[in-house]
Amino acid sequence: MDPSLIIFDCDGVLVDTERLTNQTMASLITDLGFPMTGPECQQRFMGRPLETIQNMIEKLVGKELPGDWPDQVRKRDLDSFKAGVSQIPGITGVLDYLDTRGTPYCVGSSGKYEKMHATLGSSGLLPRLKNKLFSSQDCDNGKPAPDVFLLAARTMGHAPEDCAVIEDSLPGVLAGKAAGMRVFAFVHDPACDRDALRKAGGVLFEHMEDLPGLLFSNP
Repeated sequence: MDPSLIIFDCDGVLVDTERLTNQTMASLITDLGFPMTGPECQQRFMGRPLETIQNMIEKLVGKELPGDWPDQVRKRDLDSFKAGVSQIPGITGVLDYLDTRGTPYCVGSSGKYEKMHATLGSSGLLPRLKNKLFSSQDCDNGKPAPDVFLLAARTMGHAPEDCAVIEDSLPGVLAGKAAGMRVFAFVHDPACDRDALRKAGGVLFEHMEDLPGLLFSNP
């Protein structure tokens, strides 16, 4: 059955921010005495809320970080976004197709609203998505818990089993599956772990232009 609601992750699915933010994160972790590259950072932490990442990093470096560490990272990211954020190639065509078909869509992200407004605004996507944003900051638990996807489905008025999630991270795929939704894993980024995403239950696709054919029986 065709999905009645499409829920997009934001970073790496709508906007090309993963490499930029993970390079910033890797630099911070390296400065803490645990050398890490951007791709290594992406594989470890991609898709998780910064508060969860902070706990993981504290275990890696063996010391406690300042309580406002997530806000420090968010500020550095927001500063870096001012230089411009690109759309994921092909995403505008997908959104245009969904509009033509009359299929509603929204965003379910681990990022806070301030970040989504900055990245989507810089990329030019915000006008068509600003009233359809859902963030883990409104939930008890971030991904891989299903909270943000269930919040999006409930608010938009759709049963979880009728929804499809578009993700690019392992926590995101696990969250979508835990929500009882169909999950499609975008694997355009060479740093993604295709085997892990497939084992988690994601339907892999590499080009955004292929998504309508995966989502609908008659694209």
